[in-house]
Amino acid sequence: MKSIGPFLPLFFLLLSCSVQDPLGKGAPPENTSWNKSIPLAGNAWVLDDLLASSSLIQENGLANWSEAGHSIGVFFHLSGTGKMQMALRARVQSGESVLNYTFGGQTGEISLHNTDWAIIPIGAFDVSLPGYQRLELQGKTRTGPYFAEVEAVLLGGAAAKGEAHYVKDEFYWGRRGPSVHLWYPQADRIAQVEWFYNEITVPEGQDVLGSYFMANGFNEGYFGFQVNSDTERRILFSVWSPYQTDNPNEIPEDQKIKLLKKGQDVYTGEFGNEGSGGQSYLRYPWRAGVTYRFLLRGHPAAGNTTDYTAWFYAPEAGQWRLIASWRRPKTNTYLAGLYSFLENFIPETGATSRYARYSNQWARDTGGQWHELTRAHFTADDTARKGNRLDYTGGMQNGAFFLRNCGFFNERTEIDTDFERPATGKQPVIDLNGLP
Repeated sequence: MKSIGPFLPLFFLLLSCSVQDPLGKGAPPENTSWNKSIPLAGNAWVLDDLLASSSLIQENGLANWSEAGHSIGVFFHLSGTGKMQMALRARVQSGESVLNYTFGGQTGEISLHNTDWAIIPIGAFDVSLPGYQRLELQGKTRTGPYFAEVEAVLLGGAAAKGEAHYVKDEFYWGRRGPSVHLWYPQADRIAQVEWFYNEITVPEGQDVLGSYFMANGFNEGYFGFQVNSDTERRILFSVWSPYQTDNPNEIPEDQKIKLLKKGQDVYTGEFGNEGSGGQSYLRYPWRAGVTYRFLLRGHPAAGNTTDYTAWFYAPEAGQWRLIASWRRPKTNTYLAGLYSFLENFIPETGATSRYARYSNQWARDTGGQWHELTRAHFTADDTARKGNRLDYTGGMQNGAFFLRNCGFFNERTEIDTDFERPATGKQPVIDLNGLP
């Protein structure tokens, strides 16, 4: 796979720090008290080749670093300003290494020859603006097999005494970044919603590897599209089993999701790890800059079951395509809990921002009336709510709702904010009886 480093936000070129050297030696005072310890395991990426982060950034930090071309970025958010001292907790396996560092546009060198863990001073700085900061490390020379093992970045001084946000634990989820959602509360006041329609446009350059742009979510499942690799994209539709487990093999036979139909070239099977149930997807080369349409139907069926069916409109082909129809046991309901979300499911791309527009939402009741959903309630997951990551936003722009996450930008929307977009009046024109 090619590097996706070029997608990193341009604001990193204008970080908000300037170097101060109160000792004239490029080092913090010897009596520095370290207020914060930023573990690389949850807060560092290989910027020039993000996918290489999976092998170099491990549970104990940076390791196996032998290529001089790699640039290691460490990210943290500071609420305070003022003087700040910085150091690494690091070691080498053998020999001596010299590292280059960049912070706030200033550069310098660090020498390491200690084979036991030690605090290695970097320098003393002046943080002039709060927000996300980035320390960048590059290997210059080494006589041992690797440049260094780095466990943490240590911060001291006035800027570090204030509130700081970074991933302290749950590194897997922290590296994925915050997930963000749009809930459509008007649908909750409609009796017996049978159909849910939505549109998504991902602007060019925002179709980042690992993104799931989910259009039609509901209490029992979700439907949208993904970027799975440099060569593969999917239209994904999943329904959870009523049996609570992360292992699909544990689901009793009478609580399994049953496949009723599937579209041409659609894969169907089971999924786990985030609940379990039935999964279907179509490999389809959807494109950035194009608006795609999603249609979902949910209605009670015989024997205390509910059927869910998803269609995807491919403008390139000019027709609706069936993804799949699933039957959920021990369920008797129409569609409820309608929402959309944006998440990153590949931790190695959690340092890259992504964005999408969600527009023209409609719900249709069993009486055949369409209702336009012009209001949205913005929420985020525990990674955001715990303050581990603050790079999330959403709301209304240019007549449509939007979601953005990851990439360590400083714009942020308060969780549980309500938004309203202008009504379009563009009711979906769909021959429901003629759908495949």
